[in-house]
Amino acid sequence: VQLVESGGGLVQAGGSLRLSCAASGRTFSRYHVGWFRQAPGKERDFVAANRWSSGSMQYDDSVKGRFTISRDNAKNMVYLQMNDLKPEDTAVYYCAADSWIRSGQIRNPHEYDYWGQGTQVTVSS
Repeated sequence: VQLVESGGGLVQAGGSLRLSCAASGRTFSRYHVGWFRQAPGKERDFVAANRWSSGSMQYDDSVKGRFTISRDNAKNMVYLQMNDLKPEDTAVYYCAADSWIRSGQIRNPHEYDYWGQGTQVTVSS
């Protein structure tokens, strides 16, 4: 599976962006997908994820109520709608996918084998 993110950019605080992740592969609908972000000098942090088998969505507390993960399996696309952006949301955002993730580990970046190249999101105050 190859993943390519797009949609990042510079936005003022309170604004919105929608990140897109285009995936290759005919069985993408059976992949768990996640969004992670990494700010300079920090570790790669979990943002949101979707487990294909249950349809469940999970969000980090810092983005809950502001960000929404969604997917369009017919188009092999994953999205991250980001609203009410804050300066602390500034980071490189990565899309990730894997066909098998251990129970309870969907927030763990080490569980994902496939990653995009990342897209920069900068939120100005």
